[in-house]
Amino acid sequence: MSSTLISPSNSSSSFAGVRVESLSRADDPRGWLTELFRADVLEAAGMGEARPAMAYLSMTKPGVTRGPHEHREQTDFFAFTGPSDFEVTLWDNRPGSPSFNRRETFVFGASRPATLIVPPGVVHAYRNIGPVDGWVLNFPNRLYKGPGRNEPVDEIRYEDDPGSKFKVEAKAEAEGLPGAQSPD
Repeated sequence: MSSTLISPSNSSSSFAGVRVESLSRADDPRGWLTELFRADVLEAAGMGEARPAMAYLSMTKPGVTRGPHEHREQTDFFAFTGPSDFEVTLWDNRPGSPSFNRRETFVFGASRPATLIVPPGVVHAYRNIGPVDGWVLNFPNRLYKGPGRNEPVDEIRYEDDPGSKFKVEAKAEAEGLPGAQSPD
């Protein structure tokens, strides 16, 4: 499996359907504001199918990894804004995709606020690489467990599969830091 580290000067993904957008802040004496998504921008980019159906906020402790997992139908729409940084890893697991079996890694969060759209079939994981608890917002285009929470969860989990080819380096474990587990 080939791998690419995406630096700030090379901020777009080579995976079809994956969209990275740097966030800008509007500062004033009261604080700041940043737009996380706009329906008109999604439509203009041909990504209207990524329009959110719900939203949630998760907190991840330093050194902790969430994932890797993928969705069959759901598109995730993440916002990494801080107060920590996250190493985000994507693997293209779509057999018909030109980037099938490739891996990309990004760093997003306090040092580089961004949104990331991850389509079905792209395996994804993120690890808090900062010294403080980090927040991630997600605006998926499907309801968790469907309407009324009555459907199966649309998720294929790899984090507990020792034979999985989707691995995130456990730096916290190697360095003896707290939070070396991988909950999601």
